[in-house]
Amino acid sequence: DGYRDTNQVSDDYRYQDGSYDTPNDGYYRGGDEPAQDEDAQSDVTEGHDEDDEVYEGEYQGIPHPDDIKEKQKKRAPAVDDEYRDRADLMAERMEDEEQLAHQYENIIEECGHGRFQWTLFFVLGLALMADGVEVFVVGFVLPSAEKDMCLSSSNKGMLGLIVYLGMMVGAVLLGGLADKLGRKQCLIISLAINAAFTFLSSFVQGYGFFLFCRLISGLGIGGTLPIVFAYFSEFLSREKRGEHLSWLCMFWMIGGIYASAMAWSIIPHYGWGFSMGTKYHFHSWRVFVLVCALPCIASLVALKFMPESPRFLLEIGKHDEAWMILKQVHDTNMRAKGEPERVFTVSYIKTPKQVDEFIEIQSSTGTWYQRWLVRITTTLKQVWDNVLYCLTAQYRMNTLMLAVVWFTMALSYYGLIVWFPDMIRYFQDEAYESRVKIFDEEEVSHFTFNFTLENQIHRNGEYRNDKFIGMKFKEVRFEDSLFEDCYFEDVRSSETFFENCTIISTVFYNTDLYEHKFINCRLINSTFMKEKEGCHIDFEEDNDFLIYLVSFLGSLSVLPGNIISALLMDKIGRIKMIGGSMLISAVCCFFLFFGNSESAMIGWQCLFCGASIAAWNALDVITVELYPTDKRATAFGILNGLCKFGAILGNSIFSSFVGITKVVPILLASSALVGGGLLALRLPETREQVLM
Repeated sequence: DGYRDTNQVSDDYRYQDGSYDTPNDGYYRGGDEPAQDEDAQSDVTEGHDEDDEVYEGEYQGIPHPDDIKEKQKKRAPAVDDEYRDRADLMAERMEDEEQLAHQYENIIEECGHGRFQWTLFFVLGLALMADGVEVFVVGFVLPSAEKDMCLSSSNKGMLGLIVYLGMMVGAVLLGGLADKLGRKQCLIISLAINAAFTFLSSFVQGYGFFLFCRLISGLGIGGTLPIVFAYFSEFLSREKRGEHLSWLCMFWMIGGIYASAMAWSIIPHYGWGFSMGTKYHFHSWRVFVLVCALPCIASLVALKFMPESPRFLLEIGKHDEAWMILKQVHDTNMRAKGEPERVFTVSYIKTPKQVDEFIEIQSSTGTWYQRWLVRITTTLKQVWDNVLYCLTAQYRMNTLMLAVVWFTMALSYYGLIVWFPDMIRYFQDEAYESRVKIFDEEEVSHFTFNFTLENQIHRNGEYRNDKFIGMKFKEVRFEDSLFEDCYFEDVRSSETFFENCTIISTVFYNTDLYEHKFINCRLINSTFMKEKEGCHIDFEEDNDFLIYLVSFLGSLSVLPGNIISALLMDKIGRIKMIGGSMLISAVCCFFLFFGNSESAMIGWQCLFCGASIAAWNALDVITVELYPTDKRATAFGILNGLCKFGAILGNSIFSSFVGITKVVPILLASSALVGGGLLALRLPETREQVLM
């Protein structure tokens, strides 16, 4: 848009009434630098010289005071940089990083903690809430979706795992990109992917496409956790960081409560939907899936009004933008405190030396997709370099220890979270089976059955000239029985079988008594007419209410743990919090041996969730603090991806032992927690550290 006359620029930065008048073009200038007119002029022409390559991220505005001496050498050092050893450049950058870290801490303290941080807190909280909701959605819709999509048990298992698989990939990929493209931009991409595919998944009919939509929506939401914590931490001062990042974790719990409450109020209302023809059905569970996208959409809209992380901008050399945002944070907080006259005193912020500049491709070179290909491959290579950087000598030990702690925590937590409802269901089934009624050698003739038969076994019975009309069999078995001249019409059945029966001259009209329900039976002169259409799988009658209640109580039980961990995070430190919480959780696991009823299981689940949350919160905080800004989201993404891998393993291992033995899941969970907890005590304490 053309530069204004340079004198005009210098006029615009007049010092008035003890504060700088800053024009709206996004630049500022601090300090009295008479020599700057000429330099600004040289900066204006920079980038228009054809011999010069323009570097993305190179600072091209009003120059820093530091640069003036270098400019007088007519950019000679820039040439020198090319011949300087990369190790020297890196060393210089590290030194700059160190200075910036301390200066940034002071700036954030000057900006204060107030309205700006609280606004960001709620915006990012909604994003975290969307992540919490995503974990519960599939578990809640399965009982209804399995009937709509006719899912076998292996299909159901796949649907549960696919979300975690998506989250695993999303955490690593989007976390890595956030260190290159910016926190805000990547968070918007994450939430947009999630919202779009959640919306789609509520409308698609086929299992394959539904699975694909859940995979991609999981991939989107997987990126939120690493980005949200990196983003928020960069607006917090040292003494506020542990506490406020822990408060932020509460939104994950709120997500769980929201999902349970919505499932409870929407899914049982089967009438809340519509059908188009015989093939397209939009049932109440699909309405629930749509409602679950709301926190994500709300966060997406609100994010549009929030700025990028200034710490990230300084990292890539965008000094002016970072300064403007920090000034905005300062002014917002001061206005809210009733001190609008307070001036933002910072005039210059140290920016680290830019080492890995990559060359901006001219629009004339190659076709558009070649240019995009180069951009994408370059960015992905940088992300990969960042991933490897987390395993270099300086960070290797911390990364490996954190990886083990994250993994053991996820294996036991997610494993048990699936195991609790399965065990409760198993206890219910046992109780149901104990109430079975057995009928031996009954003889019934010329009788009409038009009521439900449930939980019965009929042995050696004889049924002659009987009619079974408009009725339902539920968990009924006929063994070694005879049916002669009987008539079945409009019969529905679940878990019903005929074993070793003889069926003579009998008509089956409009029933769902399919071939596989007759085991070793002799069918003589019997006819099947107009079988019921639809799914040939028997579904367990689920106690939906109980599933919602268990999840609701599990989410709610986290509240005390959340509050305690937030208040104590900065007092007792991250390490003791992780170790203590994991060891207490391990003790809770042992008490599960005494959980022999539904209510005991629900109680121990609540206790376990409440005890383990402090470790999750402290893990989030320490992961953010252990890595430098340009690697923070990447490292968090890798560890969170590993956590989701632990969740997949935990889900698969623990659910396979339901009804077989309690010993293996309990011992596995508690030993993983003890191992992880003891290892966590070896991590460095980051409570007193500035954000590198």
